[in-house]
Amino acid sequence: MYTAIPDPEMYRFKDDGLIPNSTYPLLLYRKAFTDRGPAGALWLEEQFAANNWTNSWRNGVFPYHHYHSTTHEVLGIYSGSAQLQLGGEQGQAVTVKAGDIVVIPAGVGHKNLTSSSDFGVVGAYPDGRNFDVLRGRPGERPDADKRIAALPLPETDPLLGKTGGLVAFWK
Repeated sequence: MYTAIPDPEMYRFKDDGLIPNSTYPLLLYRKAFTDRGPAGALWLEEQFAANNWTNSWRNGVFPYHHYHSTTHEVLGIYSGSAQLQLGGEQGQAVTVKAGDIVVIPAGVGHKNLTSSSDFGVVGAYPDGRNFDVLRGRPGERPDADKRIAALPLPETDPLLGKTGGLVAFWK
């Protein structure tokens, strides 16, 4: 079950030459839900699916800078904590904890710097899109930039649905 949701923290990252990042802000909902462990993971999967963010998985975050050019992504933290580097090498380190939800625009770099042994994440994608994993290597762009520019905006926020969240902030 989710709590009263405050406005998300918003992070903006500029293209650093390797990681394209995005004009849309990354959204971080703090303490967005109360269930933890397997119950929290199930709640996230159901909440995301109810808002048409599917093709979900449970795992962690890769320990290297990467981004997606074929989809936006949501990460729901259902156990533990981690320090994530967001926006590539020139970006910002941010601590996330169980109960947090991170909405990552296509192109925004993310990497797990360090995490607790029980760090658990549910990830999902709008309309169940398939994801790619790009690492800011030579030759990835400009094709990745073209794919990112062609992506439609999601019709729903993975947490809040058709009102609020990215629906309001990604116009």
